Amino acid sequence: MTDTSTHLRTACNRDCPDVCGILATVRDGRVTRLQGDPDHPVTRGFLCHRTSRFLDRQYSPDRLTTPLMRDGDGFRPIGWDEALDRIARQMCAIRAESGPGAILHYRSGGSLGLMKHVTDALFERFGPVTLKSGDICSGAGDAAQLADFGVEDSHDLEDLRNARTILLWGKNPHVSSPHLVPLLRECRKAGARVVLVDPVHHQGVSSADLYLQPRPGGDVALGLGVARELFEAGAVDPTCEAYCLNLQVFRRTALGRSTAHWAELAGVRVDEVRALAQAYAQGPSAILVGWGTQRRGNGSAAVRVLDALGAISGNLGVAGGGVSFYFQRRGAFDLSFASGAAARRLPEALLGQAVLEARDPPVRAVWVTAGNPVAMLPDSRKVAEALQTRDLTVVVDAFLTDTARCAHFVLPTTTLLEEDDLVGSYGHAWLAEVRPVVARPEGVRSDYEIAGELAVRLGLPNAQEFRQPVEVWKRRLLSRVADHGAGLDQLRQGPVRHPLAPKILFEDRKFPTPSGKVELVTDLDPTPPQVTPQRPMLLMALSTERSQASQPAGAQEPQGPPVATVHPDAALGFDDGGLAQVVSDVGAMTVRLRFDPRQRRDVLAMAKGGSLGAGRCPNALVPARQTDCGGGAVYYDTPVALLPVD
Repeated sequence: MTDTSTHLRTACNRDCPDVCGILATVRDGRVTRLQGDPDHPVTRGFLCHRTSRFLDRQYSPDRLTTPLMRDGDGFRPIGWDEALDRIARQMCAIRAESGPGAILHYRSGGSLGLMKHVTDALFERFGPVTLKSGDICSGAGDAAQLADFGVEDSHDLEDLRNARTILLWGKNPHVSSPHLVPLLRECRKAGARVVLVDPVHHQGVSSADLYLQPRPGGDVALGLGVARELFEAGAVDPTCEAYCLNLQVFRRTALGRSTAHWAELAGVRVDEVRALAQAYAQGPSAILVGWGTQRRGNGSAAVRVLDALGAISGNLGVAGGGVSFYFQRRGAFDLSFASGAAARRLPEALLGQAVLEARDPPVRAVWVTAGNPVAMLPDSRKVAEALQTRDLTVVVDAFLTDTARCAHFVLPTTTLLEEDDLVGSYGHAWLAEVRPVVARPEGVRSDYEIAGELAVRLGLPNAQEFRQPVEVWKRRLLSRVADHGAGLDQLRQGPVRHPLAPKILFEDRKFPTPSGKVELVTDLDPTPPQVTPQRPMLLMALSTERSQASQPAGAQEPQGPPVATVHPDAALGFDDGGLAQVVSDVGAMTVRLRFDPRQRRDVLAMAKGGSLGAGRCPNALVPARQTDCGGGAVYYDTPVALLPVD
């Protein structure tokens, strides 16, 4: 029997640094298998567990294929024309009565496709409307590196082969960057040492030559302890004062307390601080900063201390060095069609309360693109309340998420296998085209198509611009790099490295800061978040291979109490596998305990992204707070306790 299968290439557009190349096997109009593209230089032929199981989600019976309109406590199906007509009339009425600032467009990272920016342009021209400020995912680290270096970017991944020491600070590549793992193994085999710093014991420990497990939020103190050891040992670049502003202030800060004092604050031993400093001093040394490091009250300060370590040690501007936090995933693209203008901005980390308290004008309408803020933002119940109490809430999604359940209208959209788009990556420098490998179900429309139909109904000037072929937009997006070998025709042959991205940053030791130097941090509070006898642990809801943020790997949301992992000594009187209540100052939830003696006694670890409706959302326990800089969310500083289940 003849095999009629075809093999089509596309790329993953979900919120993950790896942005994998995908090889889809399609037979009779249905995708039957997903594989990693063997020709993609980062994917190298394998996919993460989440994407490997995406077909369960693609063909889930729970997927939405028709618009829904609220009907009492539930929803009823509605046609596209009627839904968009109603939405457009209400948006126009709200703008006429209260101004465009009464409408909030919230776009998040459920899809990182660049075509999502076209929806930004739609709302900018209709308003501009209200937007969010800050970034719950990386805001503190973004602000830190921009303050220190004047630009935020990373060394090429392959440059790790030039490192003698690779320091993973708060980073679990097995979950967050699985395609980094083979490269780390190859580097170790070639003689590099891998050092891991993380308060949570995880699979990455097995790949590390040295592991430190500081107390949660002890990063600033640990970094300053390492800096003190470098200064005392003379292991600093003798020329660093020429390119470092505030060097003497930073030096006085590091030397202002003993290594023993820094170690005590960080919750590690003195010999561990010294071992870390000695390993880092044997460079060239690369620091890879995990995104969790900066999701704390002092998160920006923590990253700035790591930037300072890279600067004083001479590991900036050299092969095998650098302090890499984020690649400029949008850097290759021309996004000038959306300027980012806003009537006002509300802090994303405080969104629920900010929406409820907004005045002059109040927020009357919310449009959610590529996001599930109820599950993913702190103080989830407050976010849900804010969305449920607007005059108009519209959510564009493929599933009835916690956020969609708060909407007046839910508009079904395409999945990553049906998208027509472009992607960059925040974990490497490769660009790719996202191509539809299968037809979408009847009744489903892309964000771009929705924008086009809405633009006409809203009476926007030049509304037809939003109805051009997607290829026109793709070529426009790539206009900055098309003459450098990264045009659409080249991407259709396979992934292309961003041609303007440096492989080694700051080789000339010049920095686009006001001073032209690295501007070292001078104002530091090294005190970690405190626990009490009443709340003896800090909640850490972490990424997991079982879901992509709030998108489960399989078709179904997990059911039953979520798992909370603790040290046995932190749960005296409870049973391994038994139920308990996790209680914070803002909420409580039932969990199933898992004992792990490798964990710290002051850590309670859970999986992030669980459903609020199913009682599995850790963010319902997290109060809404912003990081010290950058408008990030303080996810990991929440003190909690275990109580018996009633």
